[in-house]
Amino acid sequence: MARLPVIALVGRPNVGKSTLFNRFTRSRAALVADVPGLTRDRQYGRGRVGEREFIVIDSGGFEPVAREGIAAEMARQTRQAVLEADGVIFLVDGREGLTPHDLQIGVELRRTAQNVLVAVNKTEGMRREIVAAEFHELGLGTPLSVSASHGDGISDLVDEALASFDAAVAARDTPQTETADASDVGQSDTGAYPETDTEPDAEATEPDMVHTVRVAVVGRPNVGKSTLINTLLGEERLIAFDQPGTTRDAVAIDFERGGRPYTLVDTAGLRRRGRVDDMVEKFSAVKTLQAIEDANVCVLLLDATDPVSDQDSVIAGHVLEAGRALVIAVNKWDAASPAQRDRLKIELDRRMHFLSFAKLHFISALKGAGVGAVMRSVDAAHAAAYARLSTPRLTRVLRDAVEQQAPPRRGPIRPKLRYAHQGGQNPPIVVIHGTSLDRIPDTYRRYLESTVRSAFGLQGTPLRIEFRTGANPYAQRG
Repeated sequence: MARLPVIALVGRPNVGKSTLFNRFTRSRAALVADVPGLTRDRQYGRGRVGEREFIVIDSGGFEPVAREGIAAEMARQTRQAVLEADGVIFLVDGREGLTPHDLQIGVELRRTAQNVLVAVNKTEGMRREIVAAEFHELGLGTPLSVSASHGDGISDLVDEALASFDAAVAARDTPQTETADASDVGQSDTGAYPETDTEPDAEATEPDMVHTVRVAVVGRPNVGKSTLINTLLGEERLIAFDQPGTTRDAVAIDFERGGRPYTLVDTAGLRRRGRVDDMVEKFSAVKTLQAIEDANVCVLLLDATDPVSDQDSVIAGHVLEAGRALVIAVNKWDAASPAQRDRLKIELDRRMHFLSFAKLHFISALKGAGVGAVMRSVDAAHAAAYARLSTPRLTRVLRDAVEQQAPPRRGPIRPKLRYAHQGGQNPPIVVIHGTSLDRIPDTYRRYLESTVRSAFGLQGTPLRIEFRTGANPYAQRG
């Protein structure tokens, strides 16, 4: 199968890179707002324009001269995107015109990038040839006028950006004019060497039985979420900076570990509702909650050097409400003092008792200590969330639980639990049928949850019990 070409979107802040990314990918994966510096990490997506498919990389606002701070980290991410790309789209703002910042980026791209196309964005309703004229000064060829929000000129933009890639592919695929050596022809005819067009068929005979596990890393700001993902990937894929709120968008990254595919989702840190005043933070919070809903497993990251807060409990509550499998990791364990460690263990028992089903790890994301164990627990939690619970065994477990401890009587009536079956996955749902089940108290529901969890080894996932009461056949008599 031919490799998909890669397009990188580069430009100063707030010129429309994320809007163009969303149009290419036909999604709302990237945050879009009239706020400079919204995107910070590289965001990858599968783009499609007409019949043309490609990989597109959204990058943060590029400041080539930055030498320290968040801006320098963003610049490093953008340079990496340029190196990975077959074509670079340098996006500028046609309404603001050519700026000194654009000139700085142009100098950098002339030095480091091979195939660059200048796209003059936001030109809807304007004389495009006049608007684009001043951008010839960048020295990067003829600018192309587009509108990312309206879709004007997008097809031509992709064709132009990938023209060099297409030419290289065409040159590679052109048949050679030299006469084939007779010995080579003989070997091919006798089957001494496999023909290249048979290889994809051989791969296609192997069914893809491995399910990609989507893992969302969630927590308060500055607990080390991006550092953990960088450690798992083995590269500085995300900006990890000692400043709360570094990550603003939910960034999904595919990787493989031990032959199994994963999608890691780095999320923005969730603050207390009263502190979320900025529009960008509100958008980020929504994206984080969406990431939790879309995940198979969530890793709740805590900070060993900070006390467990109410916000940690709120984030855990979001995960539990969504019914997602969960692993708890306490980061910066190496930096915590013995007193901090003891206090944190006590606070975990007191504040996170409702997450007793989740595996707990003490790690150092920066040094990689304990990270492998976290991923093993992610696998176990995912398996538990999608476990198949047979009806005969569930019913036997239910009857054993009732024999061990019958449901409490409410007045003259004692609820009767007859049989159980599985009603769903992720999280597992156990449906119990019987009579007068609306009288069962929450304490007995929790007892049944604990019994089923223990019987089937369901560690790492919430478990939901649903009661369904049958109609009383004698209700209309008498």
